[in-house]
Amino acid sequence: MQNKLIHGAERKAFQTILDKFIAKSQTENAAEVANELIGSVEKIMKGTWQDSSFTMLRGVAADPNSKWARFTDRLIKNSDPHMLSTFLLNAGYEGGFRGYQTAQEMSQKYRCNIPWIVLMDPTSACNMHCTGCWAAEYGHKQNLSYEVMDRIITEGKQLGIHAYLLTGGEPLVRKKDIIRLCEKHQDVAFHAFTNGTLIDDDFCREMLRVGNFMVSVSVEGFEEANDGRRGEGHFEKAIHAMERMQSYKIPFGVSICYTSKNYQVVTSDEFLDMLIGKGCVFAWYFHYMPVGMNASTDLLLTPEQRTYMKNRVREIRGLEGGKEIFAIDFQNDGEFVHGCIAGGRLYCHINSAGDVEPCVFIHYSGANINEKSLLDCLRQPLFMKYHEGQPFNENHLRPCPMLENPEILQKLVEETGAKSTDLEAPESAEHLCGKCVEYAKNWAPVADQLWNADHPDSKV
Repeated sequence: MQNKLIHGAERKAFQTILDKFIAKSQTENAAEVANELIGSVEKIMKGTWQDSSFTMLRGVAADPNSKWARFTDRLIKNSDPHMLSTFLLNAGYEGGFRGYQTAQEMSQKYRCNIPWIVLMDPTSACNMHCTGCWAAEYGHKQNLSYEVMDRIITEGKQLGIHAYLLTGGEPLVRKKDIIRLCEKHQDVAFHAFTNGTLIDDDFCREMLRVGNFMVSVSVEGFEEANDGRRGEGHFEKAIHAMERMQSYKIPFGVSICYTSKNYQVVTSDEFLDMLIGKGCVFAWYFHYMPVGMNASTDLLLTPEQRTYMKNRVREIRGLEGGKEIFAIDFQNDGEFVHGCIAGGRLYCHINSAGDVEPCVFIHYSGANINEKSLLDCLRQPLFMKYHEGQPFNENHLRPCPMLENPEILQKLVEETGAKSTDLEAPESAEHLCGKCVEYAKNWAPVADQLWNADHPDSKV
């Protein structure tokens, strides 16, 4: 009871600080009123965030004309105050502070990985079939029931998990159930990766009402490149979804799978300026993975192309220069999260059949959420091997046990007896990892050179 009261008081204090900052920033420059927010947040989150993070934030706030001060000002003035406050409260306080602390305690208690984020597929149904998408192969076969998703979240919150990402399939096929989950779990931050085609005016109003749900729209470049992968007419529909959310003052991001064919376009000034102009505030970049029996290896990047991506994304989000958009590179940012984050270390994936997988790209499992509790699924043999083996490489530019260290995933699957959970056709770990051997061999010396240049004390 005492912990519940402390939690409630702490949340209320954080919300009051956040609401005051957003309200003042609607009429004043956000950077000029940010120091009060930074000081208050530091008191609450002391010990959870590094002191250097607060020093960096104060540096940004000290210059109202700096890139990230302008970004913050634009975000606040162009976003619905209720939605921005609710989402930041759940993602920042419940997830990033209190939830993270609880997850760390539970990890110690149960001696296993407890993730910060759970990614789950409400459905395998999708109206598109995009090259390189893990959902393209699934067809319209499986759904997680509302009751199962509600149980996952309820059990997850007890473990400290307050962030849930939804994919599929096209998750907005289940938009009514998603809104129900948002209504019931008002202390959770929900986010969906969507093709954007089902975002209409009614759904925008629902997003504003619940406040704790945002989306990233999947795009792969301008119209020709995008529609070549995602189907004719998709680019126009995705842009319309962005414009509709912008008109409702709903902040959103984009999700981009980069390949050997589109990597320059999706990081170009022209493309990013277009996204920013439509109201986009963040971008997830995902390295193409050759997942599935018929997946092509032609779209894998060369070492030179991947080096470009590493450097370009960091340039985009740099303190100076780049663009006023926060870019995340799921593969090349392994450096900042100490390697592989899968297997429950920071996240895991639950597919639409209920199989609990280490990663959205690694379709092997030994536990199903329809049969076991979330905690038991996190303690399955495959996840415990992840827990024991991470990081899989001391060079965090080579984090993945599949793409950069393919011999490791084969060993993990063999030792634990994990089964293929591919919903179209079972794929052996040997077949999957065999497609990565040449890529890993070519990337290793380049990655080691890059890592050693930035980390002279490293032994890789």
